[in-house]
Amino acid sequence: MALLPVPQPYDFFRSTDRFRVYGPDRATVWQDGGLHRVIDGREVRIEAADGGVRVEPCEPGIERHVAFLLGLPLDLAAFWAWARGEPVLAGLEAPLAAYRPVLAPDPWEALVTAITAQQVSLQSAFAIRARFVERFGERRRVAWAFPARKRVARVREEELLALGFSRRKAWYLVGLARSELDPGALAALPDGAVIEAITGVRGLGRWSADWFLARALARPRGWPAGDLGLRRAVSRFYGGGREMSEQEVRTVGERFGAHANVTAHMLLAGARIVG
Repeated sequence: MALLPVPQPYDFFRSTDRFRVYGPDRATVWQDGGLHRVIDGREVRIEAADGGVRVEPCEPGIERHVAFLLGLPLDLAAFWAWARGEPVLAGLEAPLAAYRPVLAPDPWEALVTAITAQQVSLQSAFAIRARFVERFGERRRVAWAFPARKRVARVREEELLALGFSRRKAWYLVGLARSELDPGALAALPDGAVIEAITGVRGLGRWSADWFLARALARPRGWPAGDLGLRRAVSRFYGGGREMSEQEVRTVGERFGAHANVTAHMLLAGARIVG
């Protein structure tokens, strides 16, 4: 079992809470104090260790995948150094110093998840996603491999309706699988071109594109202004509790510049802490 170093301080349990608090995630399964995920066809276990996490099995491709999943591309030391000049964010450093947001290492999975999560609670989205993964993915020991694009392209929309997808979302998901969009190629494009490519696919709008920039590409300026949770967090911390519009939230995001992505994650986490 190899050690993957993670910049300290780091709280593995707290940083991976999204895989527990919203319901079971069959593609990234929390069990017995660790995460199980199928990477390159092999089930991998990730667990806390002094100075980072232990990964088994571990080889270069798996290590890169896990490093991205655990948010290692995010420079949190630089973020907190900058955030000390922002009164709201400075107040979040103490409770969130050991929190590192997780990211989405599989671009295809990230886009499918975006469709699943549209206009429903995270609890509902996780439940539907879990049924989808169980139905069309391949189980190893604890975790399931996320359903392959070729498999989803052959799915009938009625099969998705039975899992809880709306008819429109079923249509979007099958359409995405059959589209010409290459999710893996988006990393080579600048932010604007990524947004254009994603929003050119039916069922994927600016919200999906912004979250893809933030979580699937770890782009510094990814700022999902249309996300209801982020709007509420920004309204709470920067709007005096007044509900702010998407455009107002987008304008607020401009002040964060290259720290916008991490700011979004920290405001969402901070809103959960203060209740």
